[in-house]
Amino acid sequence: MKPLDPQSIADLLATHDRPGPRYTSYPTAVEFTEDVGSRTYAEHLDAACASEAPLSVYAHLPFCRERCAFCGCNVVITKKHGVAVDYLDVLGQEIDLVADRLGSRSTVRQLHWGGGTPTFLTPGEMESLFAKLTSRFTIEPGAEVAIEVDPRVTTTEQLEVLRQLGFNRVSMGVQDFTPEVQAAITRNQTEAETVTLVDTCRRLGFQSINIDLIYGLPLQTPETFVTNLEKVVRLRPERVAVYSYAHVPWLKANQRKTDVGFLPTAEVKLRLFGEARRAFVDAGYDPIGMDHFALPNDELAVAARTGELHRNFMGYTTHPAPDMIGLGVSAIGDVESGYFQNHKILPEYSRRVLEGELPIQRGVQLTAEDRLRRDVIQSIMCNWTVDKRRIEAAHSITFDDVFAPELRELGGDELRDFVEHDAGAIRVVGVGRLFVRNVAMVFDERLRRMKKDGPVFSRTV
Repeated sequence: MKPLDPQSIADLLATHDRPGPRYTSYPTAVEFTEDVGSRTYAEHLDAACASEAPLSVYAHLPFCRERCAFCGCNVVITKKHGVAVDYLDVLGQEIDLVADRLGSRSTVRQLHWGGGTPTFLTPGEMESLFAKLTSRFTIEPGAEVAIEVDPRVTTTEQLEVLRQLGFNRVSMGVQDFTPEVQAAITRNQTEAETVTLVDTCRRLGFQSINIDLIYGLPLQTPETFVTNLEKVVRLRPERVAVYSYAHVPWLKANQRKTDVGFLPTAEVKLRLFGEARRAFVDAGYDPIGMDHFALPNDELAVAARTGELHRNFMGYTTHPAPDMIGLGVSAIGDVESGYFQNHKILPEYSRRVLEGELPIQRGVQLTAEDRLRRDVIQSIMCNWTVDKRRIEAAHSITFDDVFAPELRELGGDELRDFVEHDAGAIRVVGVGRLFVRNVAMVFDERLRRMKKDGPVFSRTV
């Protein structure tokens, strides 16, 4: 993909920079309703127990000592460690509630601890949580066992324990090394802290290291961002995620402190991602989906080349499972064609579990139409290609008939240059890959009929 000149960037943004989903799921979380609750989730778990397929399991560990100004995650800010001790007891009881429903179905292909800051836990607490999980679930050989860590608080002892437990992938947030940017986002993290953590992970034998960067943060410039990219390239992580900063102050009160005058313009923001793409491709990384890069021998890159990349609430994955169990406050699961989210407020989550109830606050049950469109949108977001014949076989449809309006839209002036389309496939090409969310939005039938009373999504750039 050639670098874009300023006029081309301006023209693209004028047409395509609009609010839109990130498509972590389809239907998206804005479609979740409190009409779908604990009883419905129990029914889906009961149905899921009949399968022998492996599971994905996500455990949410929400605690952070301080809140970063850019953060869009569901976190609990506390310096009182006893809160985490109490939480782990409740989480253990939720594990039992879910496992009891699943019966003998217990094999796990993908386990992920996310946050918050999972390394808020002590090494002993990590061992206890892992023991509880593995008392009810069996991690299959070759499974992906991953954790998110914060270089500012993660110790060698914690990493040693995680490696002994079988964790094989570590994802660490960097966001930006520039001191002025770090001050603006209230996240002070030295380059030395990150380098030390990467070196320790390599010494301990973690097979894959991921580094997260964010573009579009306050005070970022192309010049300072290029310096950041050079530093990350020198670290040579197996994977890099370069996320677009989602400024959603109507959802996240902490973002209201950000001076919007310090945010890069849309033109600069697109250039920042262009610099990231150039830097990592030139360094030998393969571009993956809309915002990831991986070394060619990493299994994420291999899956992308073979068209077998998948996406769930934990992000891009090579270890798909038909059902994903979400554990912990605010966690989201995907079970038997239904999405289910636990209560977001810690006391309410705890109260429900302690009363012996599955702590679901909201969710959505997928229709056949949802499952069809999810398949198409995931194909676009993961592999930049929709194999029409595969979709037809999986859903018993004639693709060009069902999606005639969408195909006409893709062939229109606005999106024509983003895709190639023939009898067998739709392929996202060229600059269309920078606007892959816009291409996916064409197939989002729920978005077309959504009634918006205010802002809902972040912008696509």
